[in-house]
Amino acid sequence: MSGTQARTPVTAGGRLGEAGRHPGLSDPDYLFRRQAIAARARGHRVGNPSPPVDYSPSEERTWRTVHQALWKAQDEHACRAVHEAREHAPIPADHIPQHAEVGARLRRLTGFDFTLAGGVVGNKRFLGSMAGGYFHAVQFVRHPAVPLFTPEPDVIHDVFGHGIHLSSPGFARIYRLIGEAARRVDRADLLQMISDVYWFTLEYGVLDEGGTPKAYGAALLSSYGELSRLSAARVVPLDIDTMLATAYDIRGYQPVLFSARSLDEVADTLGGFLEDLRDDSEPRRRPAPHETRTTAGR
Repeated sequence: MSGTQARTPVTAGGRLGEAGRHPGLSDPDYLFRRQAIAARARGHRVGNPSPPVDYSPSEERTWRTVHQALWKAQDEHACRAVHEAREHAPIPADHIPQHAEVGARLRRLTGFDFTLAGGVVGNKRFLGSMAGGYFHAVQFVRHPAVPLFTPEPDVIHDVFGHGIHLSSPGFARIYRLIGEAARRVDRADLLQMISDVYWFTLEYGVLDEGGTPKAYGAALLSSYGELSRLSAARVVPLDIDTMLATAYDIRGYQPVLFSARSLDEVADTLGGFLEDLRDDSEPRRRPAPHETRTTAGR
């Protein structure tokens, strides 16, 4: 694992008491398998092919169970742009796809591909790689005992959630905007600001469709629990300064979601902030020190 600033983890599924009780954090057989798959990412260079994984019948069942539940939840709670992207997304329902299987189709659709991650990825590398059309993705699968909940991103979150995004030129444009800004700056505080904006849009963003919040963020799309309670979240208008002053906590459901009227509005709002970001930029307002934020992730 590399990096101290990192991709923010996503709790994809819902609450399960205290995180430490989750079997994915305590089952020795599961942890051995997870670590063996994640270890393949050591020394991986961005853009190199991901090695194939021979998934077990249990892992394949977990994928099918979660795919079925999420697809139905997205039918009701995802925005129109996601529904359109799903029509082209190379996300099979019957098996866990290899990175190369999905990436080959994504390259034709938007020029994006998956590149291998095993754990923590620094903000500079994770976000900056998007400028070149690469999205860091893991290959391990969540614990089978609780298929609709995971305390960390897994292949379902990455390949299912972000794979839908990366099938759409509209979404891919936003990934590249974020990537180009991250590639251009080196200051840790600016990279964290970009990561925060990424969190509230591409992970947890919603669109207002007829007065109803509809999900587009990948963390929402890959979280049965988050989708089911979308109407309970406090939804506020998309605003960069408000985002950067809003704390988030990865241990439960997101209490505040930012809403735009369209993906074009998301791209335009982010572009206005990111395109002028340089290492000599003034820092924007940040949350008070007591508020919960994250700097650790996959």
